[in-house]
Amino acid sequence: MQSTLHDRVHRLNSAGFRNDAEYVLYCCRVNRRVDWNHALAYAVELANERVLPVLFYEDLEDSNAQANSRHHAFVVDGVEGTAKRCRHLGIGYQFCGSSVDQLVRSAAAVVTDDHPNSNFPAILDVASFAVDSSCIVPMRQIAKREYAAYTIRPKIHKLLPRYLRPVPELRVQRRWPGEPVIAPVPTSRDVPPSTAFRGGSDAARERLRHFLKEGLRRYAELRNQPSAHATSNLSPYLHFGHISPLEIALAASKANDFLEELIVRRELAFNFARFSADPASIANLPDWARETLQEHADDERNPLYTREQFEHAQTHDPLWNAAQKEMLLRGKIHGYYRMYWGKKILEWSRTPQEAVETMAYIHDVWALDGHDPATYANILWCLGLHDRPWPERPIFGKVRYMSFDGMKRKTDVDAYVSEIEHLERTVEDPLRL
Repeated sequence: MQSTLHDRVHRLNSAGFRNDAEYVLYCCRVNRRVDWNHALAYAVELANERVLPVLFYEDLEDSNAQANSRHHAFVVDGVEGTAKRCRHLGIGYQFCGSSVDQLVRSAAAVVTDDHPNSNFPAILDVASFAVDSSCIVPMRQIAKREYAAYTIRPKIHKLLPRYLRPVPELRVQRRWPGEPVIAPVPTSRDVPPSTAFRGGSDAARERLRHFLKEGLRRYAELRNQPSAHATSNLSPYLHFGHISPLEIALAASKANDFLEELIVRRELAFNFARFSADPASIANLPDWARETLQEHADDERNPLYTREQFEHAQTHDPLWNAAQKEMLLRGKIHGYYRMYWGKKILEWSRTPQEAVETMAYIHDVWALDGHDPATYANILWCLGLHDRPWPERPIFGKVRYMSFDGMKRKTDVDAYVSEIEHLERTVEDPLRL
């Protein structure tokens, strides 16, 4: 197991370990959990080698410039559980209250999360490491950008036997001498909390247990039927790192359809984000998609909506409005309707880039699974990323089209719209556990 852990480690600088240090610092930026966390496991390994304790530091730092009280509340929901688990294992825990620079001064080494969104400073005067615990197959094991699921799938499947295994139990040689420190954080209600989801690893595992009991057996047949509630609803917890995809995959090891989405499709998105300087740019689209959208740039678009109209669900389409209201209320849209949601924003926007920016903005502000590699890949999928050419039509060119009539044929639109209308009136959410 030790060698597979080291496969996940990326050295950030050439600085040495600090002598006379007080601890090894794990600076948690993405994977906000104690268990099933390879970065924390590596911090424990380094600390044990030096007979030092480990300090787990977490704050509200977020690469999302639009992060707000909805996101912060979801993070804070998990703090008490993280502190309790750290204390049980003998690991120090601090939430906010200090700057990273202050804590680094007393650290023998610094470990953080290896992630496309990570903005951790690499220029430190102490040995620093980034460890991938976001993907089952470490991102850096896929050496180049892959352009579709069919190209990355065989590479993922070849490597899975090596990496699809539990993280070893954390055992520290030297316990942290003090109690967890949880600093108060300012609270506001600029964006209300989700009606469906509360944050934290405990809530994530409760959600996983519910899916394994109630949803998994129906997933293959009903995953594209939003009113059936057969999907896992784990994307907010994966985004904030409250649960590991590895833990989920091992718990659902016989569900091939679900594992295709959790592993192949999700890790294709991480591969895309890793090799993209700006994952919200249409420059990332395959040549055929950019060319066909350009050829149809002057096609008439009627209706046209502004970002504000989209944000406030003010279109003529009852299904689209319901999907956007689900985003506003729950902080998440069912994946199948989110495809339709994005396709219509493309159809009703002045330019493809404006459409992408609208989708990214709405996700960044309202979604609990936004500002994420999977989100950016899903947004650009609406414009042809990881897809193939389809029969040509106005505005879309050869990009796949989705229609209201198609949604009516394939899904129970009326049931979904009724559910969202009831949720809007009562805030009584059937998805809340």
